[in-house]
Amino acid sequence: MKVVILAGGRGTRISEESVSRPKPMIEIGGKPILWHIMKIYSHYGFHEFVICLGYKGYMIKEYFADYYLHTSDVTFDFTQGNRMTVHNNVSEPWKVTLVDTGLDAQTGARIKRVQKYIGNEPFMLTYGDGVSDVDIHDLIDTHKSKPGKAVVTMTAIQPGGRFGVLDIDYNTNGINRFVEKAKEDGGWINGGFMVAEPAVFDYLRDDDLCVFETTPLESIAREGGLHAYKHNGFWQCMDTQRDKLRLNDMWNKNSAPWKLWA
Repeated sequence: MKVVILAGGRGTRISEESVSRPKPMIEIGGKPILWHIMKIYSHYGFHEFVICLGYKGYMIKEYFADYYLHTSDVTFDFTQGNRMTVHNNVSEPWKVTLVDTGLDAQTGARIKRVQKYIGNEPFMLTYGDGVSDVDIHDLIDTHKSKPGKAVVTMTAIQPGGRFGVLDIDYNTNGINRFVEKAKEDGGWINGGFMVAEPAVFDYLRDDDLCVFETTPLESIAREGGLHAYKHNGFWQCMDTQRDKLRLNDMWNKNSAPWKLWA
């Protein structure tokens, strides 16, 4: 199962950092948050990624093009024709497809534009700015167990009142209504870490203005195809400088709940 990561937004709420690099490249403990997200999935055995690029996407391409330089000791021998020797090569079992999905495209358009790299199979989907200790295997099992054909199962979390809410049927865990970034307190919100069927592409348009979290998800919810995977563990997005400092503090204290790998 491939993992699609939305990494094309401008990150305006953390402009202190995003003015010079894309938000997914902002670092936690010296590594981009994008790397941390990929390590979470890789821990569960999912190593194939499709990354939706937009704002300063070339920086993400350069990071992976020079991945060995970022993760290994290197000797440059200028007396031997500029020969480069990589020491203690650190490699990941990853296959990474980087797709330019448009500078100003909204999330729905970005997902639609990577359809050809996904094919007619289920896939996972998340945002390039959030980490969690969510159990990916249990999430997938929950998606497969839903009565009828679930189109999307999203991880639902309860971070407080500054995000939107999901109207969840507490008997079936079906999502009756999706309201993005409303002002209610204490509700369940979209935490990313989703599983989607290829049928989701039928709800999307190759149009910069297509926002996944509005008409597409609202339509899927009305038709009974949107379900929740309730996660009561750790979840944190890096939306502001304060969030970045908090995540770095956890990492530096060796108390990062999302670090599931050895």
